[in-house]
Amino acid sequence: MGLFVTFEGIEGSGKTTQIRKAADYLKERGVPCVVTGEPGGTPVGGELRKILLDKTALALSGRTELLLFAADRAQHVEDVIAPAMGGGEVVLCDRFSDATVAYQGYGRGQDVGFIQALCAFASRSLVPDMTFLFDISADAGLSRVMDRARRAGNVPREDRFERERLNFHEIIRDGYLALAREEPDRFRVIDASRDIGTVHHDVCIHLKGLIER
Repeated sequence: MGLFVTFEGIEGSGKTTQIRKAADYLKERGVPCVVTGEPGGTPVGGELRKILLDKTALALSGRTELLLFAADRAQHVEDVIAPAMGGGEVVLCDRFSDATVAYQGYGRGQDVGFIQALCAFASRSLVPDMTFLFDISADAGLSRVMDRARRAGNVPREDRFERERLNFHEIIRDGYLALAREEPDRFRVIDASRDIGTVHHDVCIHLKGLIER
């Protein structure tokens, strides 16, 4: 049976960069791995992602948003995560159930207990073997998002979550940290305000320990 490792954090935390570097680290050592993410890790999820992260004015209620994320996860586990783990691979996933609890629970103010039960149903009670939480202040994270768009020569177009007020992202960060305190054995809280190489070094240390165990 393979391993399941998730990468979490607020917008601009650098988790997507780190998951790619982590995959390179594993492949260089001959460890079979799969990189995936939510929403959109399957063809069905890709269609749901267009709705969930729509960059236009398409409106979703909080309940609708929550249920679409759950639907995406159910298909993702069925089509990608469970088969890869069954084949002995390490699955590196950009966001999973903790993101739903943080964003739709803490951020949107919906019942956290219900969301955790819904996530358990959608994921077949799958719990990551390790979760990296890339922690950074909300204002620094959002500044990174805007700077990245400008460096790419794009007019910044914020998705559904990036365009929320700063306070929303501060609440998300607090929610993530609360989850980490509840499950210290699973979470590895990484200071994401540092340079990419230093953060990657920390990730590699934890990955090496997990695989050796």
